[in-house]
Amino acid sequence: MTSAKKIIILFGDILILYGALILTLIFRYGPADFGESFNSHLKPFSLIFFGWILIFYLIDLYKIKRLRIDLKTIQNFLLAIIISAVVSIILFYLFPTIFKLTPKTNLAIFALIFGILSFCWRIILTKIYISGGLKTRLLIVGDSPMINEIIDYLKNNPQLGYEIVTQKSRFDAVIVQHYFKKDPELIKKIYLLLSQKINIIDSITFYEEIFQKLPFSELEEIWFIEKIAGRKRLYDSLKRIADFSLSLFSIVVLLPLLILVSVLIKLTSRGKIIYKQERVGIDDKLFVLYKFRTMRTGEAGPLWTIKNDRRLTFIGKILRYAHLDEFPQLWNILKGDISFVGPRPERKELVEFYKELPYYEIRHFIKPGLTGWAQINYKPSASIKEAEEKLCYDIYYIKNRSLVLDFLILLRTIRYLFVSNK
Repeated sequence: MTSAKKIIILFGDILILYGALILTLIFRYGPADFGESFNSHLKPFSLIFFGWILIFYLIDLYKIKRLRIDLKTIQNFLLAIIISAVVSIILFYLFPTIFKLTPKTNLAIFALIFGILSFCWRIILTKIYISGGLKTRLLIVGDSPMINEIIDYLKNNPQLGYEIVTQKSRFDAVIVQHYFKKDPELIKKIYLLLSQKINIIDSITFYEEIFQKLPFSELEEIWFIEKIAGRKRLYDSLKRIADFSLSLFSIVVLLPLLILVSVLIKLTSRGKIIYKQERVGIDDKLFVLYKFRTMRTGEAGPLWTIKNDRRLTFIGKILRYAHLDEFPQLWNILKGDISFVGPRPERKELVEFYKELPYYEIRHFIKPGLTGWAQINYKPSASIKEAEEKLCYDIYYIKNRSLVLDFLILLRTIRYLFVSNK
């Protein structure tokens, strides 16, 4: 349901992109010369439209939760328009042989028209979802912390397009908790709803869709047996090829930067340049993880790195802030210890500490990663409770892992690098 609403926003933006281009050309050249100007602008602008969509995605403008008219949304929308326009200008002028246009005035007019139309499109959709034009009436059967979380979330986000109703009201879908499947009488009643074209949705499935994580307290062994796929051979093979190729390319391109960072570390503090640490990888196997050293040699401290950690060197603070300390892990990816995307590998001590969490071992079912679904959706864990929350995201990734999801995570990691320290 939520995915369909995202597609509606995206499809509308694509139509508006081309509509704004048509209006721009008519405004600039008039109806008489529209055909010729459209033919010359169509291909180059189609190329940059892909970039506009990606930027809108990175700034969360395709999240239904963000489909609301408030100051934060307006700021994000204006930011997306400005970044998209600037990137377009750079591309047009850096690659004139590809784009064959340098449309300063046309691009400015286009950005203005698209911005107005796209924002109006979002206002219209928001009003439709909130007012009830496209609302889905939900009957929720059951009572638990997860159900209460769903109800609170839907009430606080009316733009999602759901209305919670009682059994006496008309409804379009029923959300049923998994343990009600063991109630034969209830199953019969729910079965009869199928003839009325009522959608029957498992509560865990619905929770997963709207939160993009799994409800930790509701999971049981049978769920993992039914939902977690075994080895995905084709996916694993293609991912390994991509990991090897991209890591090798990155090491070659970033080699001057890696050398510069190494020299700065050596000149500003005593100790080794590379910090080595044992981490737990796939199938609970230990491997050595590489990072640029950011702390003073011989300093002891807590398991978790704390904010404004006094153990950090001056250069270490900069490396941590810019996430440059992670770059040596490209060697780990090249070797096959980790992947670009997957659950972050933890230290052996932390793994032992976290073992009190049920199903924690599922994280080691697949290869760990440099970045992951939990990393872009939740802050670094500093307690058992926060580790449990991150595990909910890790399980979501393990269940839904694919090359498309990996690509989206890498894209969102770019945004995370710019905003995570703010």
